[in-house]
Amino acid sequence: MTEVDAITLIRDALFVTLKLSSPILLTAMVVGLIIGILQTTTSIQEPTIAFVPKLLSIFAVIVIFAGWMLQTMTDYTRDLFLMIEKF
Repeated sequence: MTEVDAITLIRDALFVTLKLSSPILLTAMVVGLIIGILQTTTSIQEPTIAFVPKLLSIFAVIVIFAGWMLQTMTDYTRDLFLMIEKF
């Protein structure tokens, strides 16, 4: 295995990680921003209010994107094993 192969493996792993985590992180960020704006406009400063909507939205995103996430992980794992076979 050359340095180029190792760098390619690391780059692909980071890309897949970013691709899989981005829907969850973006959802949490948007919901947190919306709840923060609502809390500011209503002058409610309770930190636990933002927790439940974030949790529910993250759960919904995981349920909605579960098939795509599983397919992405399966494709990456298959490609990884095929690349290992070459060495």
